[in-house]
Amino acid sequence: MSESIILGIESSCDDTSAAIICGNKILSNIAANQQIHNEYGGVVPELASRAHQQNIIPVVEKAFSKANIQQNEISAIGFTRGPGLLGSLLVGTSFAKSLAMSLDVPLIEVNHLQAHILAHFIDDANPTPPSFPFLCLTVSGGHTMIVLVKDYFEMEIIGKTIDDAAGEAFDKIGKIFDLDYPAGPIVDKLAKEGNPGAFKFNKPKMEGYDYSFSGIKTSVLYFIQKEVKKNPDFIKENLNDLCASVQKSIIEILMDKLEKASAELNVKDVAIAGGVSANSGLRKAMEENRGKLGWNIFIPKFEYTTDNAAMIAMVAKLKYERAEFTDIRSTATAKYDL
Repeated sequence: MSESIILGIESSCDDTSAAIICGNKILSNIAANQQIHNEYGGVVPELASRAHQQNIIPVVEKAFSKANIQQNEISAIGFTRGPGLLGSLLVGTSFAKSLAMSLDVPLIEVNHLQAHILAHFIDDANPTPPSFPFLCLTVSGGHTMIVLVKDYFEMEIIGKTIDDAAGEAFDKIGKIFDLDYPAGPIVDKLAKEGNPGAFKFNKPKMEGYDYSFSGIKTSVLYFIQKEVKKNPDFIKENLNDLCASVQKSIIEILMDKLEKASAELNVKDVAIAGGVSANSGLRKAMEENRGKLGWNIFIPKFEYTTDNAAMIAMVAKLKYERAEFTDIRSTATAKYDL
């Protein structure tokens, strides 16, 4: 193969993932999930890093096997430097450095948030990729932001959450409803059977394009406490409607700012990225704006929404073409600005 072949490694939170990309085409994208955190209602950093140590070699081996590529055929190794859980990042960073040294190939550090956005340029992520400049609502358990993407590596955060991320709000409200962790996908599933207009929750009044999600969490908590005093079975009897109403409120908060940014900046190419971009309600709201506001919308395939190494490999490929390499002095970092 004449095109570059790159191994991507992702270990920022609780998924160990490895992918191989040739050009812009993903040849393999393997992930090992960590179910142990479900018992604790959230990711436990120490357990996460230990699980990464157990998973990383089998995951990388499987990525090579599925891609039908030998280790000596790769051109470079890309890895998530940050942001994320430091212990988890250290496992992927250390492994990438060691393998790059043993194969004598360049090492490429990748910003995890940048990777979520640039996943749109993977061959099969969209029928066509977005055009610059475009807006990308990057929304996950740890981050919620609107990014103005001017070029592959020229990005400006124009709005972000001042407290909880949207995915975090889904999980915390799910905990109030006594749902398993992670609650976001469960809320989405139950919302399909409920009435989104059944209950109303407070929405924040924020200036500019910034977000706040702590208010809706508090609003839901007080409402539930009041109703459960009157009827102890209130949550059980109204769970689908509660999930539908919460989901509607969170998506309206997200979309209001995105619509405002699109109108004021006159940008019609609008994308979503990150774990919450898998939410069916958010995808539906984006589709509605295609006709209503004349947006060109870009919604990635499900496998490229959650944390995955394909998006890391995509960024590494773009950096490889620019000869933007790092060396073994590169260190993992929990905070890593876009």
